[in-house]
Formats: sequence, structure tokens, C-alpha cells
Amino acid sequence: MNRRLLAGLLGAAAMAYVLAYAGYRQTHAERWPKDGRTYVLFGSRASYLAFRPLSYIDQVLTGTGAHLGPHR
Repeated sequence: MNRRLLAGLLGAAAMAYVLAYAGYRQTHAERWPKDGRTYVLFGSRASYLAFRPLSYIDQVLTGTGAHLGPHR
């Protein structure tokens, strides 16, 4: 496999990962009234582990927090 094809496949996979997180974020974001911040609520440990690296970047860029399970 040549390097250009490999780079293209890796780029496409990275873009799919970012778009999947963006979609998950749109459907699982919730504004918490106690502190007025928006949080992405991860419904399962698998989704938490899969998207946690991007949620760190999201938190730095937008201030959106992340939470495993519902707020209590």
C-alpha cells in the first residue's frame, strides 16, 4: 500500500471520528441549571471511552464539560 493511499485512509478515518463525536455531542448535550454549563452526557462507558479524547479538546475550545451518566 503506498503512502498517499494510507494517508488518505487515515485522514478519512479521523474525519469520520470527529463527525461521529459532533453528532453525538449534538444529541447528548444538556445544559445543567445548577452551574449554567453545557455538558455532553455519555450514556455508556463504551461511548465515554470512545469519545473522551475529543471531549477534552471540546472542553478546552468551547467550555463544554463531559459527564458519564446523568447528573444527580
